[in-house]
Amino acid sequence: MSIKILREPITKEELRKIALEGFGDLVKAVVDTEKEIMAISGELHADEEVLLMEQEESKREYTWGINLYPEKNGDDFIEFDSVINLKPSFGNRSRGVEDPKIREKIKQIVGKLVLS
Repeated sequence: MSIKILREPITKEELRKIALEGFGDLVKAVVDTEKEIMAISGELHADEEVLLMEQEESKREYTWGINLYPEKNGDDFIEFDSVINLKPSFGNRSRGVEDPKIREKIKQIVGKLVLS
């Protein structure tokens, strides 16, 4: 799977195809909440995060790992779970995204970049 950086929207159907090429039911993604871009379709969130840092100069405090489930809707569409989210120095002490404002920002960015 080759990692893609999304700056422009894709459809949920395109996301389904990416899921089928990889994990079957999900697409791993890393969202940069500062630049409002997203890396998708990597095997590991860490690989996507590194690509964003190297190519887009993303900063660790703004990158968040999520899983997208194209067959699901609403709150079930995004799963906030990734090892890269462990950022004690930035106040996040779990694999989830603890700050509700950051979760909301991620939802907004995903909503702009993945069209129903």
